Amino acid sequence: MSVRIHVSGRAKKAVEDSLPSLIESFIASRIADKDSTIWGADAEAEASIRLGWVSSALDVAPLIDEITELRSHLHESGLTRIVLAGMGGSSLAPEVMANTAGAELVILDSTSPGQVRSALGDDLSSTVLVVSSKSGSTVETDSAKKIFEAAFNAAGIEPSTRIIVVTDPNSPLDKASRAAGYRVFNADPTVGGRFSAVTAFGLVPAGLAGVDISSIVSEAIAATLECSIDDPANPALVLGAAIAKSVSQDPKIGLITDGTHVQGFPDWVEQLVAESTGKHGKGILPVVLDVVSTEVGAHLPDLQIVRFVDDAHEHHLVAHDRHDGEILISGTLGALFVMWEFATSIAAYLIGVNPFDQPDVESAKVATRALLTGKPSSTKALFVDGGIEVRAHGDFAKNSTTAREAITSILETLSDAGYVSIQAYIDRANLPQTSGVRDLLAARAGRPVTFGWGPRFLHSTGQFHKGGYPTGVFIQIVQNEAADLAIPDSSFTCGELISAQAAGDAEVLASHGRPVLTLTLPAGESHLLALFEAFN
Repeated sequence: MSVRIHVSGRAKKAVEDSLPSLIESFIASRIADKDSTIWGADAEAEASIRLGWVSSALDVAPLIDEITELRSHLHESGLTRIVLAGMGGSSLAPEVMANTAGAELVILDSTSPGQVRSALGDDLSSTVLVVSSKSGSTVETDSAKKIFEAAFNAAGIEPSTRIIVVTDPNSPLDKASRAAGYRVFNADPTVGGRFSAVTAFGLVPAGLAGVDISSIVSEAIAATLECSIDDPANPALVLGAAIAKSVSQDPKIGLITDGTHVQGFPDWVEQLVAESTGKHGKGILPVVLDVVSTEVGAHLPDLQIVRFVDDAHEHHLVAHDRHDGEILISGTLGALFVMWEFATSIAAYLIGVNPFDQPDVESAKVATRALLTGKPSSTKALFVDGGIEVRAHGDFAKNSTTAREAITSILETLSDAGYVSIQAYIDRANLPQTSGVRDLLAARAGRPVTFGWGPRFLHSTGQFHKGGYPTGVFIQIVQNEAADLAIPDSSFTCGELISAQAAGDAEVLASHGRPVLTLTLPAGESHLLALFEAFN
């Protein structure tokens, strides 16, 4: 088999309890047949136009040669630096492919001025931009496209020779790009973004970056066959049952990379599972962890550990006691993509939600647009501590006088089944160390802590934050950058956009009764120490 999975403890019992009915109901083969009735009458209309991913691996064969030929042409022209502008699933899948293959692919999934400047680089002579969006209406991706078009023109470079577009056929972006003379790859419109790994959205940027996409597709084809069989050995049936039913209430899965050759895969799983299941007060919350994270050894009753290893069965035999009760998974990258897509759809069936819609994502976009249009003055800070401005949505920080005390106050609102979400609207390219606050806070909170880079998480876990079970508390980290960056033909700048996205999401979370703490840093690295001290 191309994927191996080992379950024990409560995960094994969940599989034993659920597997017979899944097999009797022919769930795997019905998904393979694109049966849109599986998730109920309310989901049928959406499911009927969102099951193209089931056959993606079989459908993309003609695309491989086209991508390979284009890569050769670009290299012959000295164009070797590939930048990908995309959000959510449009960027996370190719990022995992590139990281696993050791290929260079610059990801632009933010409007942070510093991150955009890093993606532009100092010299555009070898740069190609891949613009990846189903419709082209995604504001971050559209902004990146405008900025690069202006930069190419300023450098005396014709943008049509450097911009490649991946989008749905007949989308506004498709029509405008073809009119502008850009090279366009069309993806299957019946595949949602988070299920689009083995489509043009995943394969075009990864292939142009030098990833062996032919092998990934071959691996995906093999796994599609394995995951389509109504059999106890089907790894997708096992995984779907294990993540949906091993925890009885408010389930969370801790995703750990432990020696596997596949790099960054939990980040892709996070967006797939959170956005597919987190709605109508239900869901499975993914928590990306390290092998030494506090949560791993805490044996929390609502957290099921999922560990990615080189070989699931051998790994378990070598360290049985240490990994008893965990879900161990090994496999090739293409196979893992497919298995998780099947398993997530199965888990959604078991918990009773439609895996293909995202009813709460648009609310943050609407709030952002309203703030950009109105350009309101910033909400007054409660206080400033060591240069950090502290703001709160909720009553929890009224008596706080330091950032650390404010964090303590919001942690005191946590329920026994709660979680903390840290959302960093920070320049990820130049300040990656910011993510280190996650482990500090997890040790302090005693509960699962997620970390998301803003605004990219708005296109994935953002759905769960509003639509999943209402036990989250939220800490935003925002930074005022020294130098803003204009967006051509826009009424707002990069800095104004990312600030509005943070403020808009905070408003929507607060309207759902979620506590939100916002910590705003001055420009530069000098205040990061104060931030870490506040979280410690």
